[in-house]
Amino acid sequence: MQSLTPNRAPAKPAKKRRAEEEHVLTIGSSEFVTTGLPSRKWHDFYHLFLTIRWPTFFASVAGIFLLANTIFASLYQLGPHSIADQSPPGFLGAFFFSVETLATVGYGDMHPQTIYAHAIATLEIFCGLSGLAVITGLIFTRFSRPRAKILFAQFPVVRPIDGVQTLMIRAANARQNVISEASAKLRLMRTETTPEGYENRKLHDLKLTREQHPIFLLGWNLTHQIDASSPLFNETAESLMNSKANLFLTIDGIDETTSQTMRGRHIYGAETIRWQHRYPDLIVVDEHGINRVDYGKFHDVEPL
Repeated sequence: MQSLTPNRAPAKPAKKRRAEEEHVLTIGSSEFVTTGLPSRKWHDFYHLFLTIRWPTFFASVAGIFLLANTIFASLYQLGPHSIADQSPPGFLGAFFFSVETLATVGYGDMHPQTIYAHAIATLEIFCGLSGLAVITGLIFTRFSRPRAKILFAQFPVVRPIDGVQTLMIRAANARQNVISEASAKLRLMRTETTPEGYENRKLHDLKLTREQHPIFLLGWNLTHQIDASSPLFNETAESLMNSKANLFLTIDGIDETTSQTMRGRHIYGAETIRWQHRYPDLIVVDEHGINRVDYGKFHDVEPL
C-alpha cells in the first residue's frame, strides 16, 4: 500500500553567512564595534566623498579619471583604425585621445574616423560631462559646508563657585569672528541599572548657568551647578568611571560672515574630568592697559 504522505525533498544546508564587516566607533572613552550593517564605502558614495580628507578625495578623483580613460582607450583599440592620425601609435595614443575626448578639449590632430569610434566618443563625452557635473557639485558642497572652529578645553573641571560644587568647561572661538546668538547644550550619558536589574545607557540634560551667548567672539565658560537637582549630585570620579559616563557638549550659532549656522561638538570621558582644579586666566591687562589673551594656556588646569 502506497503511503499518502508526499515525498519531501531533502533539506538544503543553510547558506553560510558571509563575514560581516565590523565598524569601530569611539564615543568618549567607550569603544563600540558594530556588525550586521552594509559596507559604508559601497553603500553611500556621496557621504563617503563628503567626509574623506581632501588629499584622499583628489587621489580618488584622479584614480577614477585614469581608470575611465584606460577603459575607453581599450575600447578604441578594439576597433580597427578607429582614430585618424593617432600619435603615438598603439594604446598610448588611444589613451591621450581618450583624455582629450573626456575633457571635451578636441585639439583636432586626432579624431574618430569610423562609426564605431564615433559611437565610443559619444558615450565618452556623455560620461565626461556627467562626471564633471558630479565632481563640481561635490567640490562645491565640500567647500560650502559650514565649519566652526570652536576650541574646547581638553579637561572639564569641577570646583566650588559661590559655595556650590560646579562643573566648568571652557570654549573659545578660534576663528575670532562673530558667532551671534550662540547656544550651548550639555548632556550626560552613563550606564544605569534599574531595580529589576536591567542595565541600559541613559541620557541626562545638564542645565547650564547660561545657555545663550549673544556674541561668541573670544571665550565662554560653561558652568553647571552640581546641586540636589543635578544628575551629578553625589557623584565622584570613581562612580563616573564605573558608570562609563561621558559628557556631550554642543555649541550652535550663526556665523555673521556667511549667515550660516555653525556647530561645534566635543565628547569628554569621565577620566578627563579634573576634580578640584581651575582654569588659569587667559586675559591679562599689560602696562599699557591693553587686554591680552593668551590661548597658549587654554588647555591648562591648576589644582586648587
